[in-house]
Amino acid sequence: MSFDVVAVTDQQGGIVAPDLLAAAEPVHCQLRPHLAGCYVETMQRVFADGAEMCVLLEGVEIRAVALFRVYENTFAGVHMYVDDLVTDDNYRSRGAGRALLSHLQQLAVARGCDNLVLDSGTHRTRAHAFYFREGYFITSFHFVKRLK
Repeated sequence: MSFDVVAVTDQQGGIVAPDLLAAAEPVHCQLRPHLAGCYVETMQRVFADGAEMCVLLEGVEIRAVALFRVYENTFAGVHMYVDDLVTDDNYRSRGAGRALLSHLQQLAVARGCDNLVLDSGTHRTRAHAFYFREGYFITSFHFVKRLK
């Protein structure tokens, strides 16, 4: 399989490929269904807050989407945080997720990051197995208190 990773945004969160942003919605919403119907508007706000996006293409078809940001904090130093990494349900276990994660790792190294960090929902056991195979390990619990 031949994959290409294409940036949807630049490093400042400016949209450089609006057609790919719109086309990413069906895949991205497999992970984040609440974004359906307000996708582009929501993503514009997220990009304005520092996030970037890229997609993994097989030919002209989007097979995976990544949303990420680079910042510094006291826990992980300068790091790339992956907000979302989703492979189209119909193309899982075919190398797309691995290829996109590898791209993100190379990008993080090129940007001087100390770590590549992500969270994964407790119910996503297949994703956890994938991350373990890719050399990731659990360093903490992520706690949330709903306010709305």
